[in-house]
Amino acid sequence: MAIQPIRLFGDPVLVSPAVEVVDFDKELRQLVSDLTETMQAAPGAGLAAPQIGVPLRVFVWDIDDELGHLVNPSLELSSDIQEGEEGCLSFPNLSFNTPRAFRAVATGFNMYGDPITVEGTELLARCLQHETDHLNGVLFIDRMTTENRKIAMKEIRESDWFGIATEKGLKPTIKLSPHSTFGLGL
Repeated sequence: MAIQPIRLFGDPVLVSPAVEVVDFDKELRQLVSDLTETMQAAPGAGLAAPQIGVPLRVFVWDIDDELGHLVNPSLELSSDIQEGEEGCLSFPNLSFNTPRAFRAVATGFNMYGDPITVEGTELLARCLQHETDHLNGVLFIDRMTTENRKIAMKEIRESDWFGIATEKGLKPTIKLSPHSTFGLGL
């Protein structure tokens, strides 16, 4: 196991769709282990493979002392909306009010290729949506209302870490969500 550096907002890997996992092998199990260790060290509630520079459809979570991982997920979302603070390890020390579905059912595979289904409400539902968005190249700021996004971008530009991405010549991108934003955001 190894703690990996977390990519920050502005890194192109964060806004690029990840590719499906086709080999459920030792390397995948190592990736899940690295993601878990990195997430716990950060600490965070979830972490997707693109956040450590690996463009594969894999993420991990630690919600209510329950560790989990999902490979090649797909989501079914309720129409009920929850509003709440949401943060991201790729946006250190910042959190913003972000609308999400209240309930999510995620289907996919574990690291051995066995099919699994994860159902969650509230925080787990938020995490499943947030991490699946990462795999689709969508960031949580893409889900905000226009007004909240403007406030968030101002705080991001004023953050200590934001200069790291711009010094490397990486230009932040906000794109349209491929999923329903329930009439909010872009």
